[in-house]
Amino acid sequence: MASATATLLISCPDQRGLVAKIANFIYANGGNIIHADQHTDFAAGLFLTRIEWQLDEFNLPRDLIAPAFNAIAQPLQAKWELHFSDTVPRIAIWVSRQDHCLFDLIWRQRAKEFTAEIPLIISNHPDLKVVAEQFGIEYFHVPITKENKQEQEAKQLELLQQYKIDLVVLAKYMQILSGEFIAKFPQVINIHHSFLPAFVGANPYHKAFERGVKIIGATSHYVTDNLDAGPIIEQDVVRVSHRDEVEDLIRKGKDLERVVLARAVRLHLQNRVLVYGNRTVVFE
Repeated sequence: MASATATLLISCPDQRGLVAKIANFIYANGGNIIHADQHTDFAAGLFLTRIEWQLDEFNLPRDLIAPAFNAIAQPLQAKWELHFSDTVPRIAIWVSRQDHCLFDLIWRQRAKEFTAEIPLIISNHPDLKVVAEQFGIEYFHVPITKENKQEQEAKQLELLQQYKIDLVVLAKYMQILSGEFIAKFPQVINIHHSFLPAFVGANPYHKAFERGVKIIGATSHYVTDNLDAGPIIEQDVVRVSHRDEVEDLIRKGKDLERVVLARAVRLHLQNRVLVYGNRTVVFE
């Protein structure tokens, strides 16, 4: 087995010597850097980096790494996250009636394409309970209406806490999360069936067909309180023609949705996504 690693994701005002200061923190404590990447957004004046190192022979115990690095980060006005590769995240998948993204994520997790546990599926419909039972995953039917939305979101938050969930994946969950929910649980990834910012909201394939587009796409993004406008993690497109009907666009789009969502989830779980403002840097 590969040795455990630690990863820092850092953003701070751009200034001289940042790479040296961060690398020296790791070197001075006996760490061996195995991956390092950085990007400078000159317009924003921001330096962004991802740096990963082996924990074998690293002098600092894990519980002391964060406070030790914070002493360096504070003078740099840095925002940062620390992750360990042998920490296994716990995912809750939220669905409505469509099952293609749900099946795909479960299959990829079972095939060890990404490291995570999937102990929980939540849905506003009962239809996909049979899928959860097939794979031995707990399934909760939480119906949502305008009248009970606040109460039901409170139940959903309780379930996330009960099952110690780190990430929610909206795998064709056809409901809009409230701003209050997102404020309490911001780690949510969505798949949208268009190449955003085109065709936001419902029925994008029908809108794309009516517009006569030659390319359709799919977008996976973090969820914010602005509909389909959160920081984008991954996108892809496929060509369509004048011979394609709406059903053909939907069929081709579903293939894209599976792949794009899986890529986004994998990138997030590998701590390769750094959000700043409403944008992301993805260190691949």
